[in-house]
Amino acid sequence: MTTVQTRSDTLKRFKNLEFILGVLLVGGITLAVVITHWLFPDSGTQVNLTQRLVPPMTEPGIWLGTDALGRDILGRAILGGEISLKVGVYSALGAVILGIVMGLISGYYGGFVDVFVMRFADVQLALPFILLAITFIAVIGGGLTNMIILLIVSQWVQYARLVRGSVLSLRDQEFILSARAIGVHDIRILFQHLLPNLIGPVIVLMTLNVANNILLESSLTFLGLGVDPTIPSWGGMLAEGRTYLQTAWWLSVFPGLAILLTVLGLNLLGDWLRDILDPTGRTSL
Repeated sequence: MTTVQTRSDTLKRFKNLEFILGVLLVGGITLAVVITHWLFPDSGTQVNLTQRLVPPMTEPGIWLGTDALGRDILGRAILGGEISLKVGVYSALGAVILGIVMGLISGYYGGFVDVFVMRFADVQLALPFILLAITFIAVIGGGLTNMIILLIVSQWVQYARLVRGSVLSLRDQEFILSARAIGVHDIRILFQHLLPNLIGPVIVLMTLNVANNILLESSLTFLGLGVDPTIPSWGGMLAEGRTYLQTAWWLSVFPGLAILLTVLGLNLLGDWLRDILDPTGRTSL
């Protein structure tokens, strides 16, 4: 009994530490982005050729060095965080909304609607993401807005399948049958009775997908398929730093570290939320 209790206490302490570290990482980066956006909007875009490629902490006020145009790496990394967080959060929200609606309709009504939505989802899942991204960008073009749309289109299926599976297990429960029997409208049943019972796994999946979206945005921008190169972004900074890896390592290391810490923080929060909101592991559907 003592051993079991000790293990339980250790696990709880670990989960609390996981939550605290995740909040500190994500909260700290978000706070830095907000403060810089409002108080120092030009901190990472001012060109100063007399201070190009200055190493970190070798001159006053230059903490993380400068790039080939003399722009401050710290300021650019924070401004890049604004772009990455926007893409990560907005695309995840869009995918959640679209996926929930499609999943609710598919699971609740079944029949032809269910078959059509799920077969379309299967076809989309069979397509490699990079092929979808190249085709999408070739047809519509790059840019911040199109990047968000691309990620919504590529990820709504995950939420639709998750929601559909939950609805299938709930639609024949007594509280749903009773609501139907007394004439409650289908829309009210979907959003007032079914949705609250499956929102936990959706929130968990969304948290993890925000981290994944940041990685995808950075990867596509690194390849030249993402946001406008003139806009500071972590992927763009990594691409710019390739040429100077041997002579100016800080151009690539610090934006890469920013991606690592942000994704780590979001994954820690996602794991913590999974234990709180989704103890049965329904997000694995």
